[in-house]
Amino acid sequence: MDGRPGGGGARGPVRKAVITAAGMGTRFLPASKAQPKEMFPLVDVPAIQYAVEEAVAAGARDLLIITSRGKRTLEDHFDRSVELEHHLESQGKHDLLAQVRAIGETADIHYVRQKEARGLGHAVHHARGHVGDEAFALLLGDDIMRPDSPLLHDMLAAHSARGASVLALKEVPKEDVALYGCAEVDAVDGALVQVRGVVEKPDPSVAPSNLAVIGRYVLTPGIFECLERTEPGRGGEIQLTDAIGLLIKEEPVYGVVFSKGRYDAGDKLGFLKANIELALERPDLGPPLRAFLRELVGGAD
Repeated sequence: MDGRPGGGGARGPVRKAVITAAGMGTRFLPASKAQPKEMFPLVDVPAIQYAVEEAVAAGARDLLIITSRGKRTLEDHFDRSVELEHHLESQGKHDLLAQVRAIGETADIHYVRQKEARGLGHAVHHARGHVGDEAFALLLGDDIMRPDSPLLHDMLAAHSARGASVLALKEVPKEDVALYGCAEVDAVDGALVQVRGVVEKPDPSVAPSNLAVIGRYVLTPGIFECLERTEPGRGGEIQLTDAIGLLIKEEPVYGVVFSKGRYDAGDKLGFLKANIELALERPDLGPPLRAFLRELVGGAD
């Protein structure tokens, strides 16, 4: 495969995006027992809405969200609420009315359920019928990117230029690579690298690098056949990282290295950081919150 520029998919615009939202959210129990963690608000916007708006801003308006049991409120959020709209209109709250209506008009959103918790690869395979023979963007609902992040745009540009799958890669402390998929890469051009191999949650002492695979992908349809050949790992789960390892043997896979703009909203501390940073940037909340934090820190022991 060395040296050939493409091989995975057509070099046209990526029209479809897949967003995974099927996890059980055990790190947020008991709050996630009856409420999907993807609906937890970052200030006043559900986390899943950030991923949807990111995909749409990058040009994908045909979205498939992979859910599981107990996630009906997620679907309701992107549906119309005629009663709420009527109430807001009658109260003259036109700004809120516009926001509520825009949520349901963001994109064409479809849903499919992952009926068993068998890993990310198993969830992604559910998208095959919807995606077909097209390349697609994959966004993990736990990974939230700032609205001004160019990451997905850069990844789609790399796919368009190379006709290949593209992974989002981020340098992490060496001791943290055991929490992620880890990539072995060769430099190509600036932030663009070619991925030579991936290892799922390696021991830091044998990790090929400190470049972690973060929850944004642009994948060619070849990933689906690789998923079919991927053997279940620990806990009977099918890992997307293992399927990407198979894909690398058949066609080029690239990575875009980034450093800023990502929040791990699936982690309690990451979720709190996201709420604070996003709130600080808002003109209605930033000044009083900043004053409160100064007072809080100043009064700490």
